Amino acid sequence: MEADPTPEPMGPTGEQVDSADLVVGLLSESDPNAIAKMCDELRTLPGPLRIAVLHNDQPQSSSPATSETTQGRAFVFFVPSLLPKPEVPSAGVQSMSQTYQSVFAAAEKLQARGCCIIASKLEAATPPWAWRMAQPLFESQADLVLPHYARRKFEGLLNASILAPMMRALYAKRVNNPMGPDFGVSRRLFQQMLAAKATGNRLNSLASLTPTALCQNLQIIEVNFGTRIYPPADWSNMSSVLADVLSPVFVDMEQNAAFWQRTRVSAPLPVVGEPFPLDQDSPAVDTRALVESFQLGNRELQEIWSLVLPPSSLFELRKLSRLPVEQFRLPDELWVRIVYDFALAHRLRTISRDHLLRSMTPLYLGWVASYAHDLTLGGAVSPARRLESLSLAYEAGKSYLVSRWRWPDRFNP
Repeated sequence: MEADPTPEPMGPTGEQVDSADLVVGLLSESDPNAIAKMCDELRTLPGPLRIAVLHNDQPQSSSPATSETTQGRAFVFFVPSLLPKPEVPSAGVQSMSQTYQSVFAAAEKLQARGCCIIASKLEAATPPWAWRMAQPLFESQADLVLPHYARRKFEGLLNASILAPMMRALYAKRVNNPMGPDFGVSRRLFQQMLAAKATGNRLNSLASLTPTALCQNLQIIEVNFGTRIYPPADWSNMSSVLADVLSPVFVDMEQNAAFWQRTRVSAPLPVVGEPFPLDQDSPAVDTRALVESFQLGNRELQEIWSLVLPPSSLFELRKLSRLPVEQFRLPDELWVRIVYDFALAHRLRTISRDHLLRSMTPLYLGWVASYAHDLTLGGAVSPARRLESLSLAYEAGKSYLVSRWRWPDRFNP
């Protein structure tokens, strides 16, 4: 899906603009007032920048936010595009990846110095995301700007339980949201993504962007944002989400194995801005239904799990399945070994990759139930402290992963 980066005549002179310093791909649904406000914020960036905005629902008439030109301020104009507006950023990773590649192609055609992709729906009180994404690209020469969302305790749990802590353990950088979905990308980095596609390398632009920057030792900066709007979690229909999200992550993990096997203790990334407080928390999770799904999976998926997990893990899972709901706890060390074992089985194609990842669903739901119990029952801990313990467990378990990765036959279940 290719964007057509041929700008419309904007501004008092009707001058045709065929280049830009920054391209902003606006993938989320936004009303005209929000878009106008974003353009006004972008125009406060230092220097006489040309900023192209890619958005389907561009205004039909010019407005001060898009047409006014002022000495020393950025000039914002719209670019006709066919960029889709995804309803659920976490779903359709392959489709989202193609859209990101379209933004990169438009930025390259316009010879932009960088691009920003805004894919999330924002809450009303959210600070100016596009401006915050763009600023480090120009002021700090960052190659990749990543979001650090103000997240409620039951939001973004797939990222919190697998993506972020595993990325931290693999690449030794404490990345909070490696798959965005909102990014700021330098020209150097988006050109690498385009070149990989041109040479036949099947990089997934959404899953591979952060690992590519880490492997190339490019400068990465995180920016504190407000709250993005997450779709309600459908715990009864997680298997397709797991397969869609984890498959490109595990493929990328395999491609970068030579790099991440050499990394050691993790270090934090530079962070810009102060954290934003939350005015309310997310509703509680029905852990009984989650534990029952785990118990059902333990009864019906033993044949598949025995192809992936060693006997010790299977034994521990059987013990957990006999616990009362309120006593259910999935230890971090066991969860980490499960994730690493599934990553290895994905690499070895032990069974159909899609079938493999879907069979992981009851285990993931068990982790969610365990996490909820830790946060809501007696002696509850804070989400930040709980997830930091999990991240440390991923780092401690990395030696297990490396051993199984290098000598899979020796540890074959």
